[in-house]
Amino acid sequence: MPKTRILLGVTGGIAAFKAIDLASKLYKLGYEVKCVLTENALQFVRPASFAAITHNSIHLNMFNDPDPIVHISLADWADIIVVAPATANIIAKAAHGIGDDLLSTIFLAHTKPILFVPAMNVHMLESAPTQDNLTILKHRKHHILQPSSGMLACGYEGQGKYPPNEEIVAAINTFLNYQNDLSGTKVLITAGATIEAIDPMRFISNRSSGKMGLALARALALRGAEVCLVYGHIEATIPHYLTETIFAESADSMREAVLSRYKDVDWIIKCAAVADYKPLTASTSKLPKCELNCIDLISTPDILQELGTLKLPHQKLIGFAAQTDDLLDKALDKYKRKNLDMICVNNIEVAGSDDSEITLIGKLPGQASLPEAPELSYLTINGNKFSLAHRIVDNVKTL
Repeated sequence: MPKTRILLGVTGGIAAFKAIDLASKLYKLGYEVKCVLTENALQFVRPASFAAITHNSIHLNMFNDPDPIVHISLADWADIIVVAPATANIIAKAAHGIGDDLLSTIFLAHTKPILFVPAMNVHMLESAPTQDNLTILKHRKHHILQPSSGMLACGYEGQGKYPPNEEIVAAINTFLNYQNDLSGTKVLITAGATIEAIDPMRFISNRSSGKMGLALARALALRGAEVCLVYGHIEATIPHYLTETIFAESADSMREAVLSRYKDVDWIIKCAAVADYKPLTASTSKLPKCELNCIDLISTPDILQELGTLKLPHQKLIGFAAQTDDLLDKALDKYKRKNLDMICVNNIEVAGSDDSEITLIGKLPGQASLPEAPELSYLTINGNKFSLAHRIVDNVKTL
């Protein structure tokens, strides 16, 4: 099977050196990568670095290349063009059809969407010309990965920072396989583990990493959904481009955040692992060890159960169940008790790994009927968490 072919365009921003790591990640993932460096990019990086990383050709100039029609050959060769970093200059050229160097001329000959990764000074990014140019590119069905925020190389602080290469790889994986098919869909998703304080040092929680919830949030946002993430303790980085993020450490604070927002969304995905119990009272000072022998516990609110009674007719409610045995029976019981539209069940023993297996239960068109409940169907999927997230989203769409 031929490899997917990525043409990486590198332009003259200070973040150009980060594109070397991006090229390395793409090559290690099995993509075939060729690179085009602009004249300004050569002020920051050297072609030899990219050639050594990608084991492939590097192209610099239309009129000094072994291929006499290199702009056409590369445009036809690439399954996707990724411009990282994308300066204000190259964005303006792409928006207005200016082809005055190799990379901008390739844009004119390429017939598929291009992924632009803007990285620049915050004022340059927010300027009316740059924003107008980005809007033009979006209207032409090109992809824009929103830059992150933070301290910029120029000394300013704000949006315009080159995003993590892991996010660029996720965007490439998404845009190679999916369109902007969730535009206009609003999704509320919970992720991570809640923490119930015993005292300022100790707490009750669980082993959820939050990785599956973040993978879902990432897949949803990259496919165009407006994503509100309510999260507890997590062990991964939150995608910087989500519409809204709310930290909710405890079950009570997560319930408050979810119930105040659920009416405004189309999908509710409860992926968080909420602690089942909490202390009757939390001490404001650290308790002596001897007082930990007997702690009065009470149940935490069952947020999913409450949502099952409150959900509106147009809404889809998705739950998760992590089990050690009798996976389908226990998931089916939870599906019915909590009035869900779909439940995703996985084995706890492999829940924390990047690769996993999940079984979906719901009214899934074209899937095998569940023996215990013939009106429902099920589907078992496996892979890394990001690919699973896309598969879950695909099945939610069919409900």
